[in-house]
Amino acid sequence: MNNQKAQISSEELLTIANRMIREHEDFIHGMRADAVEQRGEILIFKGEYFLADDGTPTGKTMAVFNMFKLLAQELSGRYQLIK
Repeated sequence: MNNQKAQISSEELLTIANRMIREHEDFIHGMRADAVEQRGEILIFKGEYFLADDGTPTGKTMAVFNMFKLLAQELSGRYQLIK
């Protein structure tokens, strides 16, 4: 069994991630990953968290957090960012 991860650019990975977000049943308009970084074996996705003006979480914040967590779980095992 081959456990080799595919090497991928951040731009390519964000394209895949954003397609996954748009196709997910919990998609919220405006939800998207704007950046990704590699921390060890884990991919960390970043983007708009729909925070209130005072910086506190809103009802949408947890949905975005969960989506980015799902992306990390789904994609970290398959891809390694090109340095």
